[in-house]
Amino acid sequence: MTVTEERQAYKVVGGSEVATPSIHVLVERCAGCQECVIRCPQGALTMNTDLWIAKGDDSLCVGCRQCERTCPFSAIVIDGPVLAGERVERKELHLDSVLGNNEEIRKGIESFEAARKEAERCLDCPDPTCMRGCPAHNDIPGFMRAVRDSDLPGAHSILRNTSFLPDICSRVCDQAAQCEGSCTWSLAGERPVAVGLIERFITDNEPVPPLQRVSNDGEGLSVAVVGAGPAGIAAASTLVQAGASVTLYEKDDIAGGLPRWGIPDFTLPDEVAMRPVETLRAAGVEARLGVEVKDGDMDRLLKEMDAVIMCHGASIPIRLPVPGADLDGIVDATWFLKRAKDALAAREGIEEVGLAGVAGKSSKGPRVLVLGAGNTAMDVARSAMRLGAANATCVDWLDRKFALVRPDELAEAESEGVVANFSSTLVELQGEGGRVKRAVLASTIQKDRTKLPKVLKDKKRTVEVDLVVMAMGYRLDQELTKFLPGTPVRKAAKGMPDRRWVASGILHNDASAFCNSNPVGTLSINREVGLVSASLAVRDRIWVAGDALIGPSTVVEAMSQGKRAAEAILRSKPSRPLKTESNKSSVGLGDTEVGGLEGGTGAPVMPQERSAKRVLVVYDSLTGHTEKAGSVIAGSLKGRGASVKFLPISRVGLAEIAWADLIVLGTWVEGFVFVGIKPAKTTRAWMEGLPRLGGKRVAVFCTYGISPRNVVDELAKAFEQKGAKVIAKAQFPHSNLESRAIDFAATVRDAALTPR
Repeated sequence: MTVTEERQAYKVVGGSEVATPSIHVLVERCAGCQECVIRCPQGALTMNTDLWIAKGDDSLCVGCRQCERTCPFSAIVIDGPVLAGERVERKELHLDSVLGNNEEIRKGIESFEAARKEAERCLDCPDPTCMRGCPAHNDIPGFMRAVRDSDLPGAHSILRNTSFLPDICSRVCDQAAQCEGSCTWSLAGERPVAVGLIERFITDNEPVPPLQRVSNDGEGLSVAVVGAGPAGIAAASTLVQAGASVTLYEKDDIAGGLPRWGIPDFTLPDEVAMRPVETLRAAGVEARLGVEVKDGDMDRLLKEMDAVIMCHGASIPIRLPVPGADLDGIVDATWFLKRAKDALAAREGIEEVGLAGVAGKSSKGPRVLVLGAGNTAMDVARSAMRLGAANATCVDWLDRKFALVRPDELAEAESEGVVANFSSTLVELQGEGGRVKRAVLASTIQKDRTKLPKVLKDKKRTVEVDLVVMAMGYRLDQELTKFLPGTPVRKAAKGMPDRRWVASGILHNDASAFCNSNPVGTLSINREVGLVSASLAVRDRIWVAGDALIGPSTVVEAMSQGKRAAEAILRSKPSRPLKTESNKSSVGLGDTEVGGLEGGTGAPVMPQERSAKRVLVVYDSLTGHTEKAGSVIAGSLKGRGASVKFLPISRVGLAEIAWADLIVLGTWVEGFVFVGIKPAKTTRAWMEGLPRLGGKRVAVFCTYGISPRNVVDELAKAFEQKGAKVIAKAQFPHSNLESRAIDFAATVRDAALTPR
């Protein structure tokens, strides 16, 4: 293989001369597909139209390696440096003592000049991988351009198109595993654009705009949103902007969810955490505070509302089942953080958080043991140190290199005196007088991230403790989970990634060492499973988002899923069986508690089922007969103004299922009359992998040569078990196929496409 000798050209970057990267096109591999030309952010690649191969201009190249990552034939090699420029770093507050100090530790960018300088590092990539890495798919290049143009209001407007919590997310997101880890500079092994800092600068310096009507898609719809955390706030905001009537149900006395009570002020100031709630209040959204919606309330709620979005979170703390776990002085992270936040705000000490009068504690203060070493555990330990604990020790059975905590969070905690003991686990708690006094810890060993640690029972030690806080995470409320089939959804993408994801280059490299070498491509594509699942009803007129859907997740994921669920409702326009005129209105969000789930009375209004606007025709065809029938059906349905996708079963995944108002599935008959007739094996496997369809309309057909037996009945039953509503079914012999398909299409049109 021959490559051109690297030439030592120079260009000026930031006032200094630096070596220029060299572009090498391996002509024997280049197919002239132009993928590199399309995706080069600098215009350094063009086409040699005589040979129809790519050619490079070294003087324009900045070494981002986007061409290397996206070339399907590995026909490009870039030598030389990555000219990423110097990154503007976050300022941190370094305290001699954290005792009693609740001031925000992480500071933002201090000046517009610094913000513009950092925004200028953005390459404005034609296929921005940072947007794929962001769970909200924020238009990051768009707001970077606005900042470069000194248009802060424009930047804020761009952010608010996709995010209802940008001021919160900019502070609490793990950007290293999301947008910044997916930045093209990071994928090239360098320091990414400081997306989080720019986002924070925008929201810190521009007022939060009021929620305004942007469409009438929700006119006449009434929706209950259960849970006023990030998912619920995003869902309610999306619906309000479309003119829907929204009622929020929140079991706490104050809305806001985890950002309000679970993240300390030194990370997320309360005034920032409450901004989204105030915005909803100003928009006139009704909140029923102090009202916990339980399984038994759901039928009543569905009678009063057209749709329900469950955003109730994962609220049950995980507790270790060890001897002594029933002693006094053992609490969960939720209990501790709520009280610690109030105590810090009131400038009280740790005695106000469950330790008043504890005998035998250290003369320097209580000794706090935190079980777990994730971000929540660090919040607990850092709060304890601010409240006057003698020490705060986090224990986690994972190896330190596989820790779940953000590295910057861990570094901050340790600089404040928190001790993090990885490769350790609790095996027993011992007490005196009914209260915890000692903890017995055992060492663990873990060699692989994918395998659980092994407990070394012969390596134990005992430590004195006054308070034990269990901060190992949360699980879903099993009573509500039983009512919400298919939850929690496993956030793992299946099969071959979509071509658009492969072509973007995000799956090619992990993030840089600066971004902790996160597998950003895999993380991003797995998050899409949660986003798409949020747009699918789990039961008729019931959607789920956030932790309630996928288990404990991040603020930005929950927010994005809440938005997706609300958008799905606006598209499908569900309607309760008997509408009443009296519960179409909403009242303003008040500070007082509204009890119960009382509904109105009035004249019943029978709903009209909405005609399908998006139809997915799926076929599984061996000899071509089913494909032909499907083509006839798809063509006939297009004549009624519907948007129709006609796809083989191998190309239909969650995104296509979520897109469709109506699914038409065709398959062929497999087997012999004397041994059994079934739908094709591929079809059966595909249907087994379907999520809950929550009332989505479906039509099924099969083609056959000899005998179909009850194949379509089996298909219909399988769909109904997934929660779908089957509106039509038919079986076509190979002879007279076209006319039968036309008749079936007419039946489907009458049932689902004809406006009523």
